[in-house]
Amino acid sequence: MKNLAMLGMGVCVVLAFTSCKSSESAYKKAYEKAKQQELAEPQVNTSVDVTPVATVPVAVKAGKDASVRQEKVTVVSGTDALKDYSVVCGSFGLKANAEGLKDFLDAEGYSATIAFNAEAAMYRVIVNTFSDKATAADARDAFKAKYPNRKDFQGSWLLYRVF
Repeated sequence: MKNLAMLGMGVCVVLAFTSCKSSESAYKKAYEKAKQQELAEPQVNTSVDVTPVATVPVAVKAGKDASVRQEKVTVVSGTDALKDYSVVCGSFGLKANAEGLKDFLDAEGYSATIAFNAEAAMYRVIVNTFSDKATAADARDAFKAKYPNRKDFQGSWLLYRVF
């Protein structure tokens, strides 16, 4: 009887250990799925014509100490009505992260836009866009003031769109 009980317990222990799967495989599956989604994203391939051009400094100081970055961007999500100066509140390497921030801003009442910088391979989340630098700088400062506890928004900057 003892042998039969010991045999039964041994079989239960063996079954318990063989039926358990490592939780590592679930993480691996999630990682693989995210990697496949990232690879499934349409890649933006743009041909770059190299022509000698007079260079302009990337950061320019102006009224209210408004530094401006000049970038060639293309709109990938939102309205394609970018004006000369835009307030950028986030930059991401993954489009999904940029879309998450865009959704948050849209829920907050903004009409956010996602623009892609092919040279830097970065998605820029744009809160608002303006024709002149002074208005854009004021809007950037107001945006920062509206979200004082969001450190990511405190790094908002101005983008001058180059064609």
